[in-house]
Amino acid sequence: MFTGIIETLGKITDLQQEKGNLNITVESAISHELKIDQSVAHNGVCLTVVALADGLHVVTAIEETLNKTNLSQLKVGDPVNLERCMQMNARLDGHIVQGHVDQVAVCTAFKELDGSWEYTFEYDAASGNVTVEKGSICVNGISLTVVNSHANSFSVAIIPYTFEHTNLHNVQVGSQVNLEFDIIGKYVARLMHR
Repeated sequence: MFTGIIETLGKITDLQQEKGNLNITVESAISHELKIDQSVAHNGVCLTVVALADGLHVVTAIEETLNKTNLSQLKVGDPVNLERCMQMNARLDGHIVQGHVDQVAVCTAFKELDGSWEYTFEYDAASGNVTVEKGSICVNGISLTVVNSHANSFSVAIIPYTFEHTNLHNVQVGSQVNLEFDIIGKYVARLMHR
């Protein structure tokens, strides 16, 4: 479980294809604190640490993960949002995030406002995922609040801290992002379709 509050940005230093899997090497401020077999969210995708080196950690994304997330588009040098799993005795500052990406979305609009930024994302609503105004959404692992909700799109408003300390500042019109819809909303939507 995660909270959607990004701890730090990592940098992709190596990508190695191994059959259908992708081994991803990340340099970050928290890599030296990680342990083998630890779960870490990378752009909102829960991945297991499989190797460690000086200031680096390695995770493996299997073909299923690569097909359903934006991790297959990573390049060496790209920034990646990182969050270690939630501690049960800590505050839940964001919302409950599983690290299980539901689908990708495409950025269709970006506006710089007076002191904030607004992003609009479009997704395929055929899978039954929904957003709710003032509800939670996880974008590239970041817990955000929906400000405009439509059948297959939504917008989020970004404060300067989030813009500066996550990889959202690299997202442009046409960029793909990982989405994890609110877990409670997913269960309610499922029950409504029975």
